[in-house]
Amino acid sequence: MPEISSETLKVKWDVRGTAVVVAPTGDVDLNASPTLRQALKQIQLTRPATLIIDLAGVPYMDSSGVATLVEAMKIARDQRSKMVLAAPTARVKSIFEIARLDMVFKIVPSVDAALAS
Repeated sequence: MPEISSETLKVKWDVRGTAVVVAPTGDVDLNASPTLRQALKQIQLTRPATLIIDLAGVPYMDSSGVATLVEAMKIARDQRSKMVLAAPTARVKSIFEIARLDMVFKIVPSVDAALAS
């Protein structure tokens, strides 16, 4: 399983059929979001049919992390691929709800639900 990491964030990913499941672990803040951005750009070069971001291991995300995911969503749309956010913690999910981005992103309770969608 490939991995990119910084001091505070590890990003691993795994290919499952036509989907790539990306699993960041740690806070996604101003210092860590470039690591997530780098991983997502590298993965999106392979043009997966579905990009699943497993947020179960992310206890905190600030606006730079949200901006990184918005950028990845734009790339996914340009590539005509699907992007799904899976298993966000209540704290992270509330950030998307407050910003009304839960209307933009498909957010599901688990990676299995994302794979089935």
